[in-house]
Amino acid sequence: MGIGRIFDISRRSLATYQRALDVTAHNISNAANPNYTRQRVNFISEQPDLQAGFVWGAGVRIDQLQRVRNTLADAQLRSATPSFYENQSKSAMLGQVEAIFNEPSDAGVSNLMNSFFNSWSQLTVSPNSASLRTDVVHSAERLSAKVNNIHSELDQMRSDILTEYKTKVSQLNSNLKNLQSLNSQIVEFKAVGNSASDIEDQRDAILDNITKLANVNIQLDTKGSTNLSIGGVYAADSSNYVEFQVGTKNGILSIVAPDGTAPTSLNSGELNALSNMYSEKIPGYLTSLDNVISQMMTEVNTLHSSAYTLGETPETGINFFDSYLGGELKINKDILDSPNMIAVSSDGSAGNGDVAVSISEIGEKKIFNGQTLSEYYQSFISGLGNDKITADETAASNDSVLQQLEAQKSSYSGVSIDEEMTNVIRFQRSYDASAKLIKVADEMLQTIIQMV
Repeated sequence: MGIGRIFDISRRSLATYQRALDVTAHNISNAANPNYTRQRVNFISEQPDLQAGFVWGAGVRIDQLQRVRNTLADAQLRSATPSFYENQSKSAMLGQVEAIFNEPSDAGVSNLMNSFFNSWSQLTVSPNSASLRTDVVHSAERLSAKVNNIHSELDQMRSDILTEYKTKVSQLNSNLKNLQSLNSQIVEFKAVGNSASDIEDQRDAILDNITKLANVNIQLDTKGSTNLSIGGVYAADSSNYVEFQVGTKNGILSIVAPDGTAPTSLNSGELNALSNMYSEKIPGYLTSLDNVISQMMTEVNTLHSSAYTLGETPETGINFFDSYLGGELKINKDILDSPNMIAVSSDGSAGNGDVAVSISEIGEKKIFNGQTLSEYYQSFISGLGNDKITADETAASNDSVLQQLEAQKSSYSGVSIDEEMTNVIRFQRSYDASAKLIKVADEMLQTIIQMV
């Protein structure tokens, strides 16, 4: 009976430490896998036997295979992730907008607008000069081309953002589908007492991907399923998942659930950055630009239409600009055909350039609540620059926090080769000792047999 117990204890011990070595080997093989969570073998004494009034130990067994995770660090990491990716995305897009406006530079609207007014100032020196009149037309054409180019590029950027947004929503839906599938597998595994550590690692990787896209709320239920909501909308569990759609109602880019519910709390992540640029920032920048150009056109046309053209029969009531619509600043075709149609004379006499003086001074006129055209334009360009700086600084701050949290996660959940090799030695020695114990028990048994 005693030798049989030794055999039983040793056999269980061999199996236990073999399994422990398997887990250690699994850890080591995944040391370079960023999505892997270190697994730890928790040992417990086998249920003892009670015989003849004595408690007899029955050896060791594995109580559980534990994923070494810090739930607080995980929660902090997933809370900080959306903000970083939102501001990183914003910074990149705002950098593109800055490059499109290209301020300050010789090719920027500010300089081209100043050149336009300066050309009128030069015309006052010699109002009848064909070359100076041509300079006015050319300066207007350069300004018009730049404004049109800004509108075209920003419109194209919005189109690209919409395409990117649709791609991100498709990625989100794919992640939600996979999340539901993994949740279902985990629930099934845990229902029969099996470890689902590797599947849980896959699930965590998917959750990490989702938090890059949007702010989420994650709840773990008693069955082991992760119940996820995005922006206040229930998105996935172990049974169902939502396929979001893209909404552009009233020019507002959003994700919409199949029942038409738009998440009201979507306030961070790459999707929010794309939506903000598409729905607010770019339209706001274009509106500010349009305000400047529209007001400039109005001021110029008001003065120009009051003046007289150059020629044998001077004409009046002619606008310099035809229209400004959708970023296209159109110059009067008659003026393009003949610069003599530029009206600068206040009384119709040749050599009079009074109105050219007035037009050249528009740039200094307080038009927008005490601001000149240039000052108003520069204020919104400064706002664009401040938006970029804020996004850069916030992203840098978020990145610092993320690196600290990632370091904490790695130190807690990552694989240490040194630690695992120490475990290999420990488990190997225990395995060898169990094998030797079987050998000793066998020798004892052989001795007893020989005595019979």
